[in-house]
Amino acid sequence: MEVKKNPNIAVSRNSSLYFAIGLNVMLLITWLSLEYKTFDKPDVLLENLTLIEEFEEDIPITDLNMPPPPPPPPVLSAPETITIVEDAKEIEETVIESSETSQDEKIEERIVEVSDVDVEDIDEEVSVPFSVVEEVPVFPGCDGNSNDELKACFSKKINDHIIKNFRYPQAALELGIYGKVFVLFTIDKDGNVANIKSRGPDKMLEKEAERIIGLLPQMKPGYQRGRPVSVPYSIPINFQIQN
Repeated sequence: MEVKKNPNIAVSRNSSLYFAIGLNVMLLITWLSLEYKTFDKPDVLLENLTLIEEFEEDIPITDLNMPPPPPPPPVLSAPETITIVEDAKEIEETVIESSETSQDEKIEERIVEVSDVDVEDIDEEVSVPFSVVEEVPVFPGCDGNSNDELKACFSKKINDHIIKNFRYPQAALELGIYGKVFVLFTIDKDGNVANIKSRGPDKMLEKEAERIIGLLPQMKPGYQRGRPVSVPYSIPINFQIQN
């Protein structure tokens, strides 16, 4: 006997359709599980709130009818006492003498003599730059007939003095500190070196530069219009480390 299959109930016929439906259902479930979010529910604490009501108490204003003050007592005037003086009794009179001087008295006038006032001339400190002073300061050992010759000799003597007295600070040498120090000083009207100031890359170099300039000898001061004046002068001192 031959077995025949009903084409309407064939399972393999709709297998692809069932597979597609199942796949879509699984994808939907997967998407919903990914999109689903959970939130922690915070614990809400209910505290008792105490409300304090402010009461404003109305203070009644009462008119106080104060009785008027009693009138002041009447002032009793004391009776005047009249003393009768007999004519026979003598009354002494008190005579008050005037303390004013009479016009006949002579007033002595004192004449204060003013002695002669000595007027002392105070010399004002005049400072003239080295480049424009009429007569430049003269370094010991410099000779010259013109101002330019004395300037050149002054500069040479200053350089020789720096080279002779130069000592590189040991601490700066070990630390490798070098650079140029600008020194400004003044040759006052007495020929002395004063007001030494310096500016450089390190305090040790500045201190050494000021020490060198402080050893300069006394010079002949500069002159302007026949009067000695202070002359400022500046010079750079270069500190170099040779390998």
